[in-house]
Amino acid sequence: MNGWLVAATLLLAGGLGPVVWGVASGPLERRVLAQNVGTSVVCLVLLLLAQAYTRTSYVDLALVLAVLGPAGTLVYARLLAEDLQGAPRHANALTVVVASLAAAVVVAMCLATGAGRATVKLVLIGALLVAGNVIASRALASGFPTKGVADHD
Repeated sequence: MNGWLVAATLLLAGGLGPVVWGVASGPLERRVLAQNVGTSVVCLVLLLLAQAYTRTSYVDLALVLAVLGPAGTLVYARLLAEDLQGAPRHANALTVVVASLAAAVVVAMCLATGAGRATVKLVLIGALLVAGNVIASRALASGFPTKGVADHD
């Protein structure tokens, strides 16, 4: 057992417990936020497992998840815009925690990997995770307008 596997296990144990609790209970906003955090945690675990087992295919899966996870949150935010309208908005701290965790994992993996194509892919995944979480939490915090522009006349 190496350090990468220990880090993946700790992140999986510490990250998915609150995610499962958030998805299974509470108001709709917390469920959507937990779904977004869950995709980020699984993506980071895949990156750590890729380094632990030296499987580059796990990095490809993490890349796909980094693209589709926030996109799924945006779809939920758009489809549930009316239900999320009156919900309290407090996702800033959670967004900072997830973005910081993503940056720490990606930087550690870039240092371990060295210069090359793999590092470029890792930086891309890190940028997608951070940007995706910021955009998704902004969409959940400000919501989508329920009326079109033509309706405001």
